[in-house]
Amino acid sequence: MTSSLSLLTQIPFHPTPSTPFTRRSITLRRAVVFPARKWRCSATSSGQSPKERQRKVKGLESGEKGIDPVGFLEKQGIVHKGFALYLRERYKSLKDLKDEILMRHFDFRDMASGFELIGMHRNVQHRVDFMEWAPGARYCAIIGDFNDWSPTENSAREGHFGHDDFGYWFIILEDKLRDGEEPDELYFQQYNYIDDYDKGDNNSSTPEDVFQKANDEYWEPGEDRFVKSRFEIIAKLYEQIFGPNGPQTEDELEDIPDAETQYKNWKEENKDKDDRPKNLPSYDVIDDGKEYDIFRVIDDPVSRAKFRAKKPPIAYWFETRKGRKAWVKKYTPGIPHGSKYRVYLNTPNGPLERIPAWATYVNPEADGNQGYAIHWEPPPEQAYKWIHKKPKVPKSLRIYEAHVGISGSDPKIALFSDFIEKVLPHVKEAGYNAVQLIGVVEHKDYFTVGYRVTNMFAVSSRFGTPEDFKRLVDEAHGLGLLVFMDIVHSYSAADEMVGLSLFDGSNDCYFHTGKRGHHKFWGTRMFKYEDLDVLHYLLSNLNWWVVEYHVDGFNFHSLASMMYTHNGFASFTGDMEEFYNQYVDRSALLYLILANETLHALHPNIITIAEDATLYPGLCEPTSQGGLGFDYYVNPRASDMWLSFLEDVQDSNWSMSKIVDTLVGIKGSSDKMLLYSENHNQSISGGQSFAEILFGKTLEQSSVMNDSLLRGCSLHKMIRLITFTIGGRAYLNFMGNEFGHPKRVEFPTESNNFSFSLANRDWDLLATPGVHQDLLSFEKDMMDLNKIERIISRWLPNIHHVNDTSMVISYLRGPFLFIFNFHPSNSYDRYNVGVEEAGEYQIILNTDEKKYSGQGSIAQDQSVQKTVSRRVDGMRNCLEVLLPSRSAQVYKLTRILRV
Repeated sequence: MTSSLSLLTQIPFHPTPSTPFTRRSITLRRAVVFPARKWRCSATSSGQSPKERQRKVKGLESGEKGIDPVGFLEKQGIVHKGFALYLRERYKSLKDLKDEILMRHFDFRDMASGFELIGMHRNVQHRVDFMEWAPGARYCAIIGDFNDWSPTENSAREGHFGHDDFGYWFIILEDKLRDGEEPDELYFQQYNYIDDYDKGDNNSSTPEDVFQKANDEYWEPGEDRFVKSRFEIIAKLYEQIFGPNGPQTEDELEDIPDAETQYKNWKEENKDKDDRPKNLPSYDVIDDGKEYDIFRVIDDPVSRAKFRAKKPPIAYWFETRKGRKAWVKKYTPGIPHGSKYRVYLNTPNGPLERIPAWATYVNPEADGNQGYAIHWEPPPEQAYKWIHKKPKVPKSLRIYEAHVGISGSDPKIALFSDFIEKVLPHVKEAGYNAVQLIGVVEHKDYFTVGYRVTNMFAVSSRFGTPEDFKRLVDEAHGLGLLVFMDIVHSYSAADEMVGLSLFDGSNDCYFHTGKRGHHKFWGTRMFKYEDLDVLHYLLSNLNWWVVEYHVDGFNFHSLASMMYTHNGFASFTGDMEEFYNQYVDRSALLYLILANETLHALHPNIITIAEDATLYPGLCEPTSQGGLGFDYYVNPRASDMWLSFLEDVQDSNWSMSKIVDTLVGIKGSSDKMLLYSENHNQSISGGQSFAEILFGKTLEQSSVMNDSLLRGCSLHKMIRLITFTIGGRAYLNFMGNEFGHPKRVEFPTESNNFSFSLANRDWDLLATPGVHQDLLSFEKDMMDLNKIERIISRWLPNIHHVNDTSMVISYLRGPFLFIFNFHPSNSYDRYNVGVEEAGEYQIILNTDEKKYSGQGSIAQDQSVQKTVSRRVDGMRNCLEVLLPSRSAQVYKLTRILRV
């Protein structure tokens, strides 16, 4: 092998997809402004002094185009000097935070891609690399069944395999040579571990032959000799002066001329001895005479142009890479697929064993014993291969919220495969366009429903493998369904063995110390959002689920827990000061802004949903205008209102004004609102589902429609219809509630003897004709109403009739008229409701139809109504409609009459 091979190691190669270091190009949205850093050599600063450059940067910062830290206040009609000042100060803190991040990371994609380096990763040089952040540890090792749980065999110590100043430990797990195999001749030999085939598997040439071809193609005849021996001339000059034939005394030495003069003299004396090819350009370089200005050199322009035109022999370089077949033949993995392992840490308080924070597959508790991580590196034939493309993001969302574990009919934990087979087709048939999964991220205690997360990068092993979850997401995409996840970054489980609490023996690794580090009521730990390494962990976690599992969005759970030091449990009066006083955690808000900016920059079609009971101002406003940058916000007050009405208020005392005020949401942001009549909270958090409240045991005791059943069915449909159509462009329903599941959800706990009898869904109810089939039929038609007519995506509601006496609500969305009569007994034969357009209106959805378990009070010949030219509700025309008690109708303008 020729000596010029040493130059190849300095060629910057673009990583291949088989390496964990792949960088993908990203397209930034126009609204996202990330600070950019341009690195320049001091010699190319265009003659600007540091003060001039500082003034220029300061000027840019003070007047960035399109940035207004208080821009959304005017839009929402908020006039409050104190809050405006707070937003400006928060924006300055955000800029400082971004600058601090860019001192540590190349860019924000790098900040959000820690999973490419940290954790367990296959290296192309027949090994597995492990990295972990444990700043409080003194020693780090990987223990597992692959090394008999030895704390010394695979270790990292300072001065050994790696420990940097930020507390990141690095361990190399070398693959093992098979018996009779010899080590690779090239210490940098790479393997394409993923693909069975590449040139390396079938190339009969030796490495020497490959590199010789590279040298022959890259170097011109005779050129490589002088590049490889770049000190030859210098050595000859030195020999002339100090060698055995050189001057022996100071008198003979005389004055030593400067280097340039010596070189020119030597070149003139040896011009006849120069055996270089005459076609080679000159490589003579000298500086421009300025002291220390080593970057400004004068060289031959022809030589420079010729050198820059050269292309490194990358093709030959990659020809030395071998494929997986060659790797399997020669090596066995240092840590095999499926191995159990933990990280062993020696700390000031003694040795600890932990599940790595970045582990991607975890068994949190094995038969009461300590949990462990599972090394997940399936061979190519077992790795899931994606089939379907992601669906396009719709203009409105119809979200089906589900929990995989309780999605089966049997009293046991259901699997991803069960969900794919039974639930996904139902979601599609029911008319939804997105499924939102709760409890998918690994958690130790099943009864917590997945909200006390222990391992943020791991899919819950109780439902299946990572490949199973990939198949679930892919199958959903094949059905045209987006897949959202409930993401819990507002707090973390307090477990020390499998979670992050006291991870490295210190109390300030991921979480705050003292009282601030603990949730006041839930016993969970609170993240330290101002720490760059914690931000690195959380932002990378969001990006991980999108990159690895192709999820389409996140519902950020319980933001009030993180945004306020009182965890959102204080009494809110509506005073703006409550959103910027001493109890507001500015660092948490900055994290949410960074999360939204980074996610939308890396994945422009991502959907982020804010679940904040306090409805913090600017949740869905652009970050460039002082907002937090979410796409939708959840309005939980609607569900609380319905639950209060059903449990505590007589039907005749329901307030129509309160219904409308609650469902309309935040002024100026109603189009970004996500509403639900009930989600998992009602049925999982110890309470009853609406169907359980409305029906009780009525369904079990009666097979015919009676007053109690009629009331329950009527309110069930009306509550859903008005919640779905009066608000924003997003609606959510929890699994089973669409057909009136008569039982609540109760996870197995000690209080119920760990019973699974209520931790499931009774899908068999849909196999028998009756109320449940009828409610599902209404749900499908309600979803189709928007799917076909795009009602909630094309228009915002114009609420023009709210009457607390008659208990009637009416509003328009484009050419569609919605009328609700909540009165428990009063029906109206000719109820006047205003409309703008004169013409014929036809009923396209009626909750009182018999096919929906209604009374069928409106005959077919009464389904079309003509307008009357009379001003009602501020409109030029009106309809005189039949309104049965506890019923709702949707009219569509089918014919316009011109006067």
